[in-house]
Amino acid sequence: MRCVEHCFLSLHSRPQVGSYNVDFFLEQVDLSFANSLRRVVLAEVPTMAIDLVEIEANTSVLADEFISHRLGLIPLNSKNVDDVAYSRECDNCDNYCDQCSVTLTLHARCTGDEIMRVYARDLVVDPSRPNQWVGNPVITDPEGLGTVICKLRKGQELRMKCIAKKGIAKEHAKWAPVAAVAFEYDPWNKLKHTDLWYEEDPAKEWPKSKYADLEEPPQESEPFNFDAVPDRFYFEVESIGNLEPDAVVQQGIKVLQQKLAAVIQDLTEGDGNGGMNDNYDAPRSPDVNMNGGGWQDPGYTTPFGGGNQSAWGQGATTPYGATPYGQNGSNGWS
Repeated sequence: MRCVEHCFLSLHSRPQVGSYNVDFFLEQVDLSFANSLRRVVLAEVPTMAIDLVEIEANTSVLADEFISHRLGLIPLNSKNVDDVAYSRECDNCDNYCDQCSVTLTLHARCTGDEIMRVYARDLVVDPSRPNQWVGNPVITDPEGLGTVICKLRKGQELRMKCIAKKGIAKEHAKWAPVAAVAFEYDPWNKLKHTDLWYEEDPAKEWPKSKYADLEEPPQESEPFNFDAVPDRFYFEVESIGNLEPDAVVQQGIKVLQQKLAAVIQDLTEGDGNGGMNDNYDAPRSPDVNMNGGGWQDPGYTTPFGGGNQSAWGQGATTPYGATPYGQNGSNGWS
């Protein structure tokens, strides 16, 4: 329980903090916890991204699907994304509304002889949205143009409506809050977890880690400690601009705390049915599949026994009467 109780108090920020990156070190935790934080930051921090595209006109050389894919990968501002509801959980609509989505429109037409470039700045955000930040295209170039969507020749036109929703990168990479997140430990390789290939001298042929100066170097006569484990991890997080890098880390810690709290609650209290995480609403994407349904039907019927459901549903009968697991119509999992 040491990790659960004290690990979050060991997050120390280092001076290397920029607009799109942050470096920090985490200590008094084990390797599995550090990797869990990395995976959560990478795949389970919710952000906004274009999920639906309604195309009214497209006379460019690019197919509708190609442009829709490019629109989905444009990073959108996700500040205070907790104000936005998941579309699946929204009580005000069946598909999308102002509480669970942001509407962006794009209308571009080339009337000159020169090639016209359509940029992310050309996306117009509907003011009806949960807050004043979510949904704005992230523009980082000095010219203030943003990502190139497509190019148009004279007479070509784009006219479409885009619906941005809240989701996580575990479902699709367009919801990723970071371009990269990684951590390093044991910069002097005292634990011998890294096998360095070398020809003559590894100290001369391999560059020294930039974190080596923060730890004591090994002594020549120092015996190898077989019980030593890594307990200090140097993180590097690079944001893509939809969230501030420190906010990405804080959101990742929040999600990980929720996961740990759900596990602890199930282990200490239980729900009486032997289930896990029944009361935990984890981050998830707007829809499971293209039509909003589940991955598969809840059950299937057999041609025998009056069409009773199989063991995947409420139990089924065989053409010989009772099932091999018990009485007629019962399933084998109870």
